[in-house]
Amino acid sequence: MFRFHLKENNTTVKTEVLAGFTTFMTMVYIVVVNPIILSSAGVPFDQVFLATIIATVIGTLWMALFANYPIAIAPGMGLNAYFAFSVVGTNTAITYEVAFAAVFVSGILFTILSLTPFRKKLIEAIPENLKHGITAGIGLFIAFIGMRMTGIIVAHPDNLVALGDLHSMPVILAFSGLAITLILMALNVNGALFIGMVLTGTIAYFTNQLTFDGIVAIPGLPEGIIVANPIAAFGDVIQYGLYAVVFSFLLVTIFDTTGTMIGVAQQAGLMKGKSLPRARQALLADSVAATAGAMVGTSPTSAYIESSSGVAAGGRTGLTTVTVAVLFIIAAFFGPLVGAVSGVSAITAPALIIVGSLMMGSISQIKWGEIDEAFPAFLIILSMPLTSSIATGIALGFISYPILKVVKGKWREVHFLVYLFAVLFAYQLVFLPH
Repeated sequence: MFRFHLKENNTTVKTEVLAGFTTFMTMVYIVVVNPIILSSAGVPFDQVFLATIIATVIGTLWMALFANYPIAIAPGMGLNAYFAFSVVGTNTAITYEVAFAAVFVSGILFTILSLTPFRKKLIEAIPENLKHGITAGIGLFIAFIGMRMTGIIVAHPDNLVALGDLHSMPVILAFSGLAITLILMALNVNGALFIGMVLTGTIAYFTNQLTFDGIVAIPGLPEGIIVANPIAAFGDVIQYGLYAVVFSFLLVTIFDTTGTMIGVAQQAGLMKGKSLPRARQALLADSVAATAGAMVGTSPTSAYIESSSGVAAGGRTGLTTVTVAVLFIIAAFFGPLVGAVSGVSAITAPALIIVGSLMMGSISQIKWGEIDEAFPAFLIILSMPLTSSIATGIALGFISYPILKVVKGKWREVHFLVYLFAVLFAYQLVFLPH
């Protein structure tokens, strides 16, 4: 195991493998949740299921073999909802094939940025409060989706939304699953989200809400390779004016991945001062996975904060993430089981709601005492769920931030790139479809 430098990192094969199992258990819910969300945009469930695993394995193995970090990569929560409900769901002219072209282009751009110093400049240019607002806004958005999927929240002719029927079986099952998962999390049980889904699924089975036609099958891609021609992908982005979509995918992925990598690396004691060794290889793991994932049918990938559970279990090297990748490969053969579970949204909705609550924690880092910092972040958080668009939330935040800074006489504090983004977003909101 010389490649992983186990001795130098004060770890052992046994510790790394157990840490890999721990990380896998905390994030395997994505093979159920991601296909459910993307299938609502018309993508075949089996396609997304295998595409999710392909992207996860590619990104996680790259992270293991080239960066030697215990950080797993998989399709990101929030971005999948943006893909399904904002990019495809609100525009009948945009098919999921065209949307995957936008994901592919953003992956290519992310790869290029990962090879240049511009990525670092972009991260430094974006105000911290806007980053926190974006994370919290996405959390609120996906929690809202989880409640809507199960009927906890329903449409209302006057108030737009209202409380659903608390006597319906899906709502009762969703609340039961939420309670079970929260209890497991409060008890610090590793893999609480996944175990919560298993227990909720068990209740659904015995209450005749869940039936199985099979458990194991050979995995496949019904649609084959969705994005095969890079030139055609760029052409689709230009033809349909998906610049803001590409930018939103790119922006959120960069912030999410970089922040997660730094957080997990700090927890594992892998940071060298304020810098992350082999950062380029680590970022390439995500960008390559996002590009490959788009080709076969999944939304952008991101570094998973659930990797911190594996680090807490002792994971310090890429052997942890090799273990995660191997377990995801094994999971690929359980498509029928995952497909059956996906048919009962109340089984997976608690995971969406809880992940959303964890992402909302970012609001504590917003400078609420300064109106020019707080209001743009608030606008992002408020508008994402209310407009069902992550891109619109980001746009409103980026437009309002420099305006308030200019009014306060702090225009010099705003990076040139933020002014540029504000102009581009304003143009997009006023003149382009969104």
